[in-house]
Amino acid sequence: MYRAVPLEPPRRRRLGWWVFKWSVILAVWGSVALGLALVWFAWDLPRPEAALDAARRPSLTLQDRSGHIYASFGDVVGDPLRLSDMPPYLPAATVAVEDRRFYTHGALDVIGIARAAWVNLTAGRLVQGGSTITQQVAKNLFLTNARTVRRKVQELLLTLWLERTFSKKEILEIWLNRVYLGSGAWGMDAAARIYFGVSARKVSLWQAAVLAGLPRAPGRFNPHVDPAAATARAREVLAAMVDTGVLKPEQAQAAAAQIAFPPTPTAAGYFADWVAEQAQTSLQPGADAVLRTTLDSRLQSIVETKLTALLDGPGASALVGQGAVVALDAETGAVRAMAGGRDYRTSPYNRAVLARRQPGSSFKPFVWAAALEAGMRPDDTVLDAPIRLGNWSPSDFEGRFRGEVTMEEALAQSLNTVSVRLLLRVGGPTVVAAMAHRLGITGVLPNNDSLALGTAEVSLLEMAGAYATFFNGGNRVSPTGIEAITADGRSVTPPRGAAQHVLDPDIAAMMARMMAAGVSRGTGRAAALPGRTVAGKTGTTQDYHDAWFIGWTGGMILGVWLGNDDNKPMHDVTGGTLPARLFHDIAGEASR
Repeated sequence: MYRAVPLEPPRRRRLGWWVFKWSVILAVWGSVALGLALVWFAWDLPRPEAALDAARRPSLTLQDRSGHIYASFGDVVGDPLRLSDMPPYLPAATVAVEDRRFYTHGALDVIGIARAAWVNLTAGRLVQGGSTITQQVAKNLFLTNARTVRRKVQELLLTLWLERTFSKKEILEIWLNRVYLGSGAWGMDAAARIYFGVSARKVSLWQAAVLAGLPRAPGRFNPHVDPAAATARAREVLAAMVDTGVLKPEQAQAAAAQIAFPPTPTAAGYFADWVAEQAQTSLQPGADAVLRTTLDSRLQSIVETKLTALLDGPGASALVGQGAVVALDAETGAVRAMAGGRDYRTSPYNRAVLARRQPGSSFKPFVWAAALEAGMRPDDTVLDAPIRLGNWSPSDFEGRFRGEVTMEEALAQSLNTVSVRLLLRVGGPTVVAAMAHRLGITGVLPNNDSLALGTAEVSLLEMAGAYATFFNGGNRVSPTGIEAITADGRSVTPPRGAAQHVLDPDIAAMMARMMAAGVSRGTGRAAALPGRTVAGKTGTTQDYHDAWFIGWTGGMILGVWLGNDDNKPMHDVTGGTLPARLFHDIAGEASR
């Protein structure tokens, strides 16, 4: 008789084996899947060692003649600093406001992430972030801002690599030297130089708070853009330093009371573009360069303010849409200020340099200079009377004739018939054109008698440069905006044309005397300044399309053009009205 053998144990063994087998299979394939996922996430991950020295756009930093930075192009990077190079409150401010547990947590701050999630949940919107400084280094230094799962996983991988490869001190140094802080500045040292004119080695406590507050929103908290927002953010940073025990309340209050940004530097966009282009021929590709320019920031601010006030005020009612101003040193040609339009942000086209317009009677000094060179003198008389050349019969603006007048009086009153007669007396338009070219006017000039009335097309900058010859003893100057260049730490010779003696000093002095009469008793009376010698010439084109005044006072040539881009006529605007008045306002304010 056979006994029944229980079947349960073998079944259990088979079930256990089945579970074991599939556990192993799942583990193997899970590992493979995880490996493949990691490969997918990491296949285009940047090599961290290379990214630490990632390529960047070469920087071009522009300083005014006093050494203050007013513009930059490319990526501006300051000196790489160690924590020991900085005031201790600068890294402390950064840690206090960006990652309070930076020195105690690992790659991730679990507490910070949970706190941020709760704050955002209760607020119903994104209010607070939980990323650590190490995560920010990983994201900002190596990755894009794309909001994808792949980018977040890559950020995690790089964060782990950074924590394993570098010490906390080194990670903080990387962040402080490479974080973007607005205005093209990368790193605390570059930002300190741009915003405060000092190295990050020397920033004060309140300045450190401003810098530490920038990374959250460099555009919004930029002190050049919104000083009030930058001040409020700096106070938040100081409060965070109190919360973390870095500062005492009274220290934070004292620092907050000291926050005072200097006046926002002029952007000088037209000048910056012009001078940056001037420098290109002297710079090697890829070089970081600093240009010490000829810009006088105070004068630039005056020019921009006065031009805007005129265009928005009396200019608007007179249908004046645009204007340009150039100020340069008569002895050297150094451009001290330039406005190429009413607003660089809305129209960066530089009307002071690029626009070529008819100068009208402001071209007449070249006719008079040619006449003086031919042997005439300011007290010689010329007939102001009707004249006909073929089908052309020029007349004076006032429509009346004065008979015999001196050359000086004729220039002061801007008599058209006298200008034509002088042009014919010296040998015609080719002689006058040669004089204009010799003094600095470029381009082809019309080879007809109407040249005497300014029918050529010229730029404001070259006209101002040519006028300088009359006030510096007869030397032609090349308008320049660069005093010195430093490229990759080495001095570079700037592009600069040497002054050339092109006009007899006695003739230059006679021209200066006659143009002074034009301001004291002629068409340029609106430019006169009490107690100061002012000389210059007005210019108005047919139907009021263009109005000019170019003058000299105190060693400075100041040129003004008003008109419209579409060449629409203005309403009764002559060179002796709004342009001369603008000259008066700018020169008067600059002399105070």
